[in-house]
Amino acid sequence: MNILVTGGAGFIGSHLVRLLVNKYPAYQIVTFDALTYAGNLANLKDVMAAENHHFVKGDITSEQEVKAAFENYQITDVIHLAAESHVDRSIEGPMEFVHTNVVGTVNLMNQARAYWKSGEGHVFYHVSTDEVFGSLGSEGFFTEVTPYDPRSPYSASKAASDHFVSAYYHTYGFPVKRSNCSNNYGSNHHPEKLIPLMINNILNKKPLPVYGEGINVRDWLWVEDHARAIDLIFHKGAIGCNYNIGGWNEWRNIDLVHELCKIMDEELGRKEGESAKLITCVKDRAGHDLRYAIDATKLFDELGWKPDITFEEGLRSTVKWYLENQDWVKEVTSGAYQEYYNNMYNQR
Repeated sequence: MNILVTGGAGFIGSHLVRLLVNKYPAYQIVTFDALTYAGNLANLKDVMAAENHHFVKGDITSEQEVKAAFENYQITDVIHLAAESHVDRSIEGPMEFVHTNVVGTVNLMNQARAYWKSGEGHVFYHVSTDEVFGSLGSEGFFTEVTPYDPRSPYSASKAASDHFVSAYYHTYGFPVKRSNCSNNYGSNHHPEKLIPLMINNILNKKPLPVYGEGINVRDWLWVEDHARAIDLIFHKGAIGCNYNIGGWNEWRNIDLVHELCKIMDEELGRKEGESAKLITCVKDRAGHDLRYAIDATKLFDELGWKPDITFEEGLRSTVKWYLENQDWVKEVTSGAYQEYYNNMYNQR
C-alpha cells in the first residue's frame, strides 16, 4: 500500500502517521500537508527519516499538487484528515473553511477517481467530527444515523464534505469509509485548543478564559486511541460505512479546567487551588453547542475497538508532555498565531 495521509503534520494526523510508519514497514506512507499554522514538521521528527515515510508540502485544493502526489508516489489509498478546524476562526472567516474543507475534499476525491480508474482495491477514508450532528440536550448520544444539524461555519463545512463523500459512494461507487470523532486530546495539540491553551496559561499564570458558565459538555478521546481506531477502520471497516469514535468520557468545560488546575498545581509544586484563581468567564461563543456525546457501540460491536487509556491517565500524561516540550509550544505560539490569540481574547 502507498497511503496518502492528508494533514499528516497536524495533531491527529501526526499520531496516525507515526502509528502507520512504525506498524507497517512494508507500506509507503506519504504525508501531504500545507504546513499552515496547525501543521508542523516537528510533530513528525521521529519518523521523517524513516525509509517508508515521505513528506510532500501541498495544498489539497490544488489539482496539480494532488495529481502530482498521486503520480509520483503511485498512491493506492487515502486517509484524509486535512482541514481547517477551529470554530472561532470559522466564525471570523468562514470562506477559508469552505475552500479547504469542502473544495479540498472534493478535489481529493476527483484526483483519486481519475488516478485509480476503478475503485476496486482502494480506500478513501474521510475523517470527520461529531460537531456535524449539532447539539445534544442533557441526555442521549450521537449515533451513525443521527441527523445532521451543524451550528457553526466549521461544522457546516465538515457536514458538507461528509455529504460529498457519501454522494461519491452512491453516485460513482467510490470506495469511501468515514468516521466522526469526539474531541481529541494529547501531545502536539495546537495551543489554540482548550486543553493545551489552559495548560500553557496556567504555566504562565495567565487568565483561563472559559466560555459562558463553562457548562458545555464534551466527550474527550485520547488521540492515540483515535489513531488506533482509524487504523482498524481503514483495514477492516466496510466500504460505504461510517463509524463514530468516542471516548465514553463526558466532562463539563468548567470541571475539566478545574481538573487541569489541580494536576498543574501538583506538577508545578504550587499550593492547591492557586491555578484555579486564574479562571475567567468570558462572553459565550456564538452558536455554542451545549453537549456532544458519541455512542461508539457500532465500532466496538463490529471491530472490537475501545479506548485503551483512562481520561485521568491521559490528561496527566498530556500535562507532562507540554511541560517537557516548552520549546515546541513556544515555536507554535509565536508570530501570527500569538497576534491572533491576543486580539481574540483582548476583545472579550
